[in-house]
Amino acid sequence: MNREVMGELEEKLKKSLTTLKKDFSKLRTGVASVSLIEDIKVDYYNQPTPLNQVASIGVPDSRTITIQPWDNSIIGELEKAIQKSDLGVNPMSDGKIIRLSFPKLTEERRKELTKLGNKMLESTRVAMRNVRRDINEKLKKMEKDKQLSQDELHKDQDEVQKLTDRYIEMAEKAYSEKEKEILSI
Repeated sequence: MNREVMGELEEKLKKSLTTLKKDFSKLRTGVASVSLIEDIKVDYYNQPTPLNQVASIGVPDSRTITIQPWDNSIIGELEKAIQKSDLGVNPMSDGKIIRLSFPKLTEERRKELTKLGNKMLESTRVAMRNVRRDINEKLKKMEKDKQLSQDELHKDQDEVQKLTDRYIEMAEKAYSEKEKEILSI
């Protein structure tokens, strides 16, 4: 078993799974979460800056996020950035704090979100299969260059398949957990 190649495979599969979980955290489930807004960029002194670097973010209750900028002169920029994002909520400001109120999700919106989550899962599966294909090609090249025997090649390809299957299963489990969270009222 070529440890270097298997290490590369596992690293790439982990990266795909981590990306999927991060994408899932951005799906709005009707519950306010800091992860929904932390990637929003604000124009701060003509530099796109992550929102969490120019303000403190709080979640006082399950439907509200508060944003308190450290420099009150950027309230307008914060509001613009939030409106440009795909959150679908309007910021309410009192000049010092911005509040984002998230309404309860409708049944139709919940179904849309589960479809979106399913698309994210499918693109992750495709990415994982592409990694598997690349690693298998690398193993075949090693066999062609006489670095591996045919038996070792088949054994390694079986290991690659098992590891890929395990990570795809973990991705499916993450999706089913997110689906339950979205569909729960």
